[in-house]
Amino acid sequence: MTFFTPEPVAMVLREAEQAGYSAMTTSTRLVVRSPYNTAETYMEDVAGVPMEVFKVSTYYKAPQGLSIVNLAAACPTYHITFTVEPMLEVLWKGDNAQDDIKYKILFPITTPLMPTVPEDGVFRVQLGAFLHDVELRNITFSTGVLTVEESNTRGFTVQEHIFPNGTKGYSLQVAFNSDVVMKHNPEALVTVYTLPLVFGFIVLPEETPFAHAEVFHVSLQDVLPILTGTCDHSQFYTSVEYGSQGRNIQTTVGYVPLTRELAESYGFQDNGTHFSLVIPYTAKETIFELFASHYVRARLDILLYDINNQWLLGDLFLTCYFPLTTTCYSNGTITALAMKTQSVPSLNPSRLTLRDPACKPAYSDDRFAHFSFTADSCGTTRTFFDNYMLYENEISISYLDDGAHNDSPVDPEYQTVSCYYMVNKTETLAFSYKPRTYDPKAEIGTGQLMVQMRLSSYDDFYQGQDFPIVKYLRQPLYFEVELMQSSDPHLELILENCWATLQEDRMSLPSWDIIVDCGNRDDSYMTTFHPVVSDTRVAVPSHIKRFSMKMFAFIKDEAVLKDEIFVHCDAVICDTNSQDDGACR
Repeated sequence: MTFFTPEPVAMVLREAEQAGYSAMTTSTRLVVRSPYNTAETYMEDVAGVPMEVFKVSTYYKAPQGLSIVNLAAACPTYHITFTVEPMLEVLWKGDNAQDDIKYKILFPITTPLMPTVPEDGVFRVQLGAFLHDVELRNITFSTGVLTVEESNTRGFTVQEHIFPNGTKGYSLQVAFNSDVVMKHNPEALVTVYTLPLVFGFIVLPEETPFAHAEVFHVSLQDVLPILTGTCDHSQFYTSVEYGSQGRNIQTTVGYVPLTRELAESYGFQDNGTHFSLVIPYTAKETIFELFASHYVRARLDILLYDINNQWLLGDLFLTCYFPLTTTCYSNGTITALAMKTQSVPSLNPSRLTLRDPACKPAYSDDRFAHFSFTADSCGTTRTFFDNYMLYENEISISYLDDGAHNDSPVDPEYQTVSCYYMVNKTETLAFSYKPRTYDPKAEIGTGQLMVQMRLSSYDDFYQGQDFPIVKYLRQPLYFEVELMQSSDPHLELILENCWATLQEDRMSLPSWDIIVDCGNRDDSYMTTFHPVVSDTRVAVPSHIKRFSMKMFAFIKDEAVLKDEIFVHCDAVICDTNSQDDGACR
């Protein structure tokens, strides 16, 4: 076999197979296979398209003698270019000349090579083929050196591929948004992703190191964020769908940067693909464009910038009409609200007045003025109609100069405040009643009540570190059971059953009854109940039960067991106003 690189390189079949090639013949065909990027392939420009060329001549024995077959394959590299060749015509025309001079120029224009699948957002690198004794040990990224295992742990997929002829190759996948990928914007709306790599190999068994360096570039047209918005009667609702920049954007609301505190106050929500804001139309970041008697036209401006280059990526100018109602109270009080609009940025709302200049806002700030007055004050006029009365006043701004009242010729036009009242009106009210057939009761609820049982030495309670307590037969044991965290005097704690076991499990056997509704009458030494009275510790005596018993022991096979004894109780909480059930009777 003779390979052309394009210089001829001769090999026998065994040498070609060791180099990663394969060849086979049948009675009707000859097949030769070659991996990409081998030593015997070469690059060639074919009609402006970069091609990888594999060219070989094979010599084999046939019945009629030695046969020679020439094979060639040319595959385009994985890129696309666009070319246009406009023809330019240049014309010279002299002032006094009779003839025009023309000539034509062919001006070819070709785009740079661009990968066909950059939208996948992943670098895919194929490296090989190598002989079986070559091993990939590490990869040097822009952030440092990682072993193959560390690379896979970081999410960079590194795989080894074994080919049928015994050679091997390696593949690597790295996402564009990884921290090892460098990004820059050579122009607006274009992002170039760069992945510099150095592959570290060794040759076994000597572990001779060698390296292969590559730098990969890909350009992507940026996808801009999409802004949408709606309104209701009092708020702006905005939503931003992230573009290719992701969260790496700067948002301004009304030309104020959206800080974390401001975002929280506006109900910021982010689901990974969108973020949304809910902004009242009265917020400081909104702009009032028009002010009328029954509505205000407000605008919300949202701008999105690239953090690094401050390029404007998107904007939303959302204008909505919001109802602005004057409140007319039945006692004759009237309230109204005035706002500073964009057309008069220097206006001080505190200088607004009603018709009577002495009637100033009840409250004002740098944007609003709130008025509250009665229908018979502040210069309010009254007009009678057939069955109703109309009260009107006006909000305006006045300038006092030497005691004179002058209206500014450039002042904005403010609203007329109007209220309608019926002259005569009769309201008819009807009601009925139905006798109550039962007294109301509280609904049954659920909750937790805490009950604790403690063992005492008569004067003091034992603590957790004192257990287990050593007692001799017939020595008294003093118990107290208490309802905790309740001050309800209508609740009473009832001990329904108490018993002793050898195990901590309350269901274990053997067991001995101590209290069964009351003292166990089968016990030679009956349980004694002690009264509880109010004192500095006991606020509600009905919440506590005290009893004592004589120490005893379990007997097995006529032998006294000296094991630990556990005491258990079932308690019932009763309502003293209703003792109809069970142990509460």
